[in-house]
Amino acid sequence: MSPLRKAGAGALLALALSTGAMAQGLVPAQFFNAPVDSEAAAAVEADNLQFDARTGIITASGDVVLNYSGYTVTGHNLVFNRNSNDVQFTGPVSVRDPSGNVAQTTDLRVTGGMKQAFINALTITTYDGARITADSVEYDAALRTLLNDATYSPCGDCIDAKGRRIGWSMRAARIISNEEDGSLTLEQPSLALLGFPVAWLPYLWLPDTSDSALANVRMPSIDSSEEIGLKVEVPFVAYSNQWTDIILSPALVSRQGLLLGAEWIQRFDQGSFRIKASGIYQLQPDAFSFPEAREDWRGAVQSSGSFRPVEDWTVGWSYSAFTDAAFFEDYRLEEREASVNEVYATNVTRDTFIDLRLQQFNLLGDVPEADQDRQGDAVPNARFNHVERLAPGYGQVEVSARLLGVQREGDHRAFANSVPYVFGFAGDKTHAMLQGGWQTQWIGAGGFVATPYLGGRLDAAYYNGESTLPVAPDETTLWSATPIAAMDVRFPMAASDGSTVHLVEPIGQLVYRGSDTSLVGITNDDAQSFVFDDTNLFSYNRFSGSDRQETGLRANIGGRYLADFADGSYLELIAGQSFHLAGENAFVTADPAFSSARTGLEDGASYAVLGAYGALNPHTRFGGKLQVDTQTMDIARAGLGASFSAEGYSAGLDYFYIAADPQGGVLRDQHEIGAQVGVPIADYWTVKAATYWDLAANEWLQVSGGVVYDDGYLELGAGATRTGPTHTTPDDTRFTASFRLKAPAGFNVGVGGE
Repeated sequence: MSPLRKAGAGALLALALSTGAMAQGLVPAQFFNAPVDSEAAAAVEADNLQFDARTGIITASGDVVLNYSGYTVTGHNLVFNRNSNDVQFTGPVSVRDPSGNVAQTTDLRVTGGMKQAFINALTITTYDGARITADSVEYDAALRTLLNDATYSPCGDCIDAKGRRIGWSMRAARIISNEEDGSLTLEQPSLALLGFPVAWLPYLWLPDTSDSALANVRMPSIDSSEEIGLKVEVPFVAYSNQWTDIILSPALVSRQGLLLGAEWIQRFDQGSFRIKASGIYQLQPDAFSFPEAREDWRGAVQSSGSFRPVEDWTVGWSYSAFTDAAFFEDYRLEEREASVNEVYATNVTRDTFIDLRLQQFNLLGDVPEADQDRQGDAVPNARFNHVERLAPGYGQVEVSARLLGVQREGDHRAFANSVPYVFGFAGDKTHAMLQGGWQTQWIGAGGFVATPYLGGRLDAAYYNGESTLPVAPDETTLWSATPIAAMDVRFPMAASDGSTVHLVEPIGQLVYRGSDTSLVGITNDDAQSFVFDDTNLFSYNRFSGSDRQETGLRANIGGRYLADFADGSYLELIAGQSFHLAGENAFVTADPAFSSARTGLEDGASYAVLGAYGALNPHTRFGGKLQVDTQTMDIARAGLGASFSAEGYSAGLDYFYIAADPQGGVLRDQHEIGAQVGVPIADYWTVKAATYWDLAANEWLQVSGGVVYDDGYLELGAGATRTGPTHTTPDDTRFTASFRLKAPAGFNVGVGGE
């Protein structure tokens, strides 16, 4: 490749990489990252082209145009030094990439054998309208990119057609991008909304510019409740560098005083940890009805960490200690990590998943300390899954395993209209499960598809019988072996008239599980959630955890219909029924947690289930689910929903029904309907309202309303919600506020509060 071609490639690559860090989240995916073919020919056009043999300098001047591998560079003067491989455009320079992004700068210079680039007065306009500017840019291919006095705005000038300020923009004295780890350092960053500066930090470091990293940037928030009054939190960074963040989060709570919070984040090459503490001296502790919340001092300490010591492995922990279980909810603090104390190690590869955990679960909310004993500890909770793909035509082998140890100091039970539910028994339980199976797929003439499965399952469990409840099992050891065989057959048939495509797919399954033991875990601690519908109609085992399994011989019969219309509308239907043919029916087995009661699978012929999904046009969508008792033709469960959105208008309608189940403690039908509507009242402004009604009780469940500003780049909202007497949290009033930054590349940062 000639020196002039090398110079062109170096200039283009330097400019592309100088904005590489920004491309991870703030700018489009096709942003100066089209590959450069080093063997491609470079075309140079110029009014004058001179070569000085003595100095080895090539000079092009007068409307210089360099085309190389889809990139186009234009300028007035180009100087290339063959001896040093330095290339320099002097004066205004414009670079257009294959996607249409345009970078405009002054004095583009690449030195040191294409290792460093220096660009003055850079302006980049992306194909979707975002703009990046910098007074100067320095780039070192081996280390980092530095943008001095840089700005970013997703909306260009951020002035609409009527001359109004819209959107947001960011400015920083310096942005440093580390090309090795993808991190971003911002010195003195500031944020402007609608052209007005609203926030400033002395320093900000981000591990990358992904949505998850940007979403962790602390933002002010507003919350409220009757017990604490109005809460205004303004977090700020007290100290920050590449390795350490110290964040203070003071919050003024109008009825209770000053809530103080502090957080220490420490980063290492292989991971990071976090320690956070928060506390308050309550001015009016009697405002709370929960006895343990009526203390002068309340607070919590939390810690978490995550490290990657070796490839494919992640280890970490999460731990929370608190004065009372209601502290997080009362003061609107993050509850996600507080609900589980754990240490873990996880391995993920293409074919293997290993997850090892020791877990303690915390009940949060108005839960007395004495009731925490009924929440079991999972010691251990281990999972393994591996898929081995055989030679073409021979299918694959899958092996999975589970080891669950549960320690619970007290019985966990509750009552629904005098019907007792037992969610866990006091004592120690250990359950080990190993399952393996082979399956392949045979495709026959006309599109007929058959998928056979052969496998088996082994279970070993022990429970020490410590519970004194009458329904509790005694001390028990259980060994179980379950052979499994299944065949799935489908015959998809398609037809088209040139514009509309119809697909009809009959589906039949025969599943044999050769065991009469469904409660293979002795006690049911992890398989308590189950609803029979179209999503698990064609499943070999519908229980959600390893403590329960299906048994006997069962046939699942149904089909799928899909219509895809030329105008973009579609309709999809999935329907069928399950039949128990022989052996023990697992859904008849008594379970104190009622996980198999009234599922619709306890009889020889199950309930019929239907799922329907579709769209009338790009603006109108609908869906529904139906569960019908085929013996009485009564509807056992139903759900319907529809939505519309176009030109700022939006509407939604939801309907939900569950038939009464007196044996399960549900004495009357659950019958609810809800509606939402959004109406634009001015450019960027929309009023929204929603209401939900309990049809069975003839009482309103919830009503809400609010106003939202959204110009496509900035979203602000405020609203209020009031619940009715039959709501799960009755007669509760909450005020909400939301704030979100958006960009055309899909990046958004939001914050909300109540």
